[in-house]
Amino acid sequence: MWQLAAHYLWWILALLLIAGELLVPGYFLLWIGLAAAAMGVLLWVVPSMGLLVQAIVFGLLAFAACLAYARWLRPRLERRAPGSERLNRRAEQMIGQRYELVEAIVNGRGKAGVGDGQWLVSGPDLPIGSTVEVIAVDGGTLQVRATA
Repeated sequence: MWQLAAHYLWWILALLLIAGELLVPGYFLLWIGLAAAAMGVLLWVVPSMGLLVQAIVFGLLAFAACLAYARWLRPRLERRAPGSERLNRRAEQMIGQRYELVEAIVNGRGKAGVGDGQWLVSGPDLPIGSTVEVIAVDGGTLQVRATA
């Protein structure tokens, strides 16, 4: 009868846990799977380890792996790059920028040239060609003020 070495069983368990992580994402099966893989390596190096000792060491490895993820890796993954909170909000990225009016602001409404396009602006009445600074955004309309 063919018998599978114990360290192979740990590696198979590791693959199953990591595959489970792919099906039901949540990060913890991945780390427990890595603990099972480490247990397989440890059992390959020290093959005389008893079943109870294997279970205890695996529990400790799984706990340590999950704790390392929660305390060390997760906070680093959650950090955001400066300005990323505005990544898909183009109008908000324009706050503080200066543009030239391509249509005079009359009764509080006009248009400014932004790149190769035009954006609606609201602010004090100003003639065409005036330079304005974006101070806020209201939907797709830029709130502007005159610059010196």
